[in-house]
Amino acid sequence: MPTMADVARSAGVSVATVSHVLNGTRPVLPHTRQAVLDAIDELGYTPNTLARSLVTSRTRSIGLAVSAISNPYFTEILQGVEASALEEGYSLLIADPHDDPEHERKVVQLLHERRVDGMIVAPSADPRGLLAYLGRHCVPTVFLDRVVDGGARFDQVCAESTEPMAQLVTHLSGLGHRRIGLVAGLPGLSTTGERITGYRHGLAASGLPYDERLVVPGNSASAGAEQATAALLSLATPPTALITANNAMTIGALRALRERGLSVPDDIALCCFDDFAWADLFSPRLTAIAQPSREIGAQAVRVLLDRLAAPDGPARTVRLPCAFVHRTSCGCPERPTASAGREQLDRPEQPRKGTVS
Repeated sequence: MPTMADVARSAGVSVATVSHVLNGTRPVLPHTRQAVLDAIDELGYTPNTLARSLVTSRTRSIGLAVSAISNPYFTEILQGVEASALEEGYSLLIADPHDDPEHERKVVQLLHERRVDGMIVAPSADPRGLLAYLGRHCVPTVFLDRVVDGGARFDQVCAESTEPMAQLVTHLSGLGHRRIGLVAGLPGLSTTGERITGYRHGLAASGLPYDERLVVPGNSASAGAEQATAALLSLATPPTALITANNAMTIGALRALRERGLSVPDDIALCCFDDFAWADLFSPRLTAIAQPSREIGAQAVRVLLDRLAAPDGPARTVRLPCAFVHRTSCGCPERPTASAGREQLDRPEQPRKGTVS
């Protein structure tokens, strides 16, 4: 089995230079770095990760804790995290906290005990135990998708939620709808609160009153959304349009509408927050807000690596813009091409790659 000394001889450099290339502990000239990498490839050298971690106090691994990994939205985020981590030479350890605060703290502790260099976490609705653990142990952490009150010490990466939701409401009101129902997410999540705020902003911009009976929590799950939709349809004056606040709840809402024999958009218009791969295959095709899920994951890795490089720097919150994907479930006619229906929702003062605060 080839050794680091073999690589050094083949590349014509010192063993220390090979170590710096492998561990990123010192800048190396590009042509020297390439010579080392070529020698590694030619000899089939495999670094001893355990030995390297003992020397550098780094394992070049990242802990990722996200709930509902089966959810297409989080699956795409995971793909973004994985691709970006691999590109930077990091491996992933993945856990599902199941949006349960106690289980969340346990899985984060387990990841930490496996000596990950840092963590990327989509926090639960009650992250107090999580915050206490991370703060006590000074774990470099980036919060993903959901921002946390009291999490000002931590970096955070998420998509815009308020303005995109407001645009869905104003779009529907522009089509003549005056009673617009919202199937909201799990109470306590920042995304739920921001999307309800956006819903209210959209109503105000449209000159429509807020009716709390038209906002029912679907708890971010298909089954909960099915019950919430049934409750909205049972009102004395039911909504003529419906917005679901994530993709899992869109499925539940569609199931409830089908059970009632209602047709979209003839009987009720439907828009959803979260685009997903098969939204374009439904009939009618689903009008949606598309979040940049893979870029959220990739950006979280970049922010975490920046944190590892500068542990004492100020915390950042990065928000990425969404896109309005205009299809036909809202009641609008079919557009000539799918690409014509996608509109970027970033504000003029925001850079395309996201804002930092």
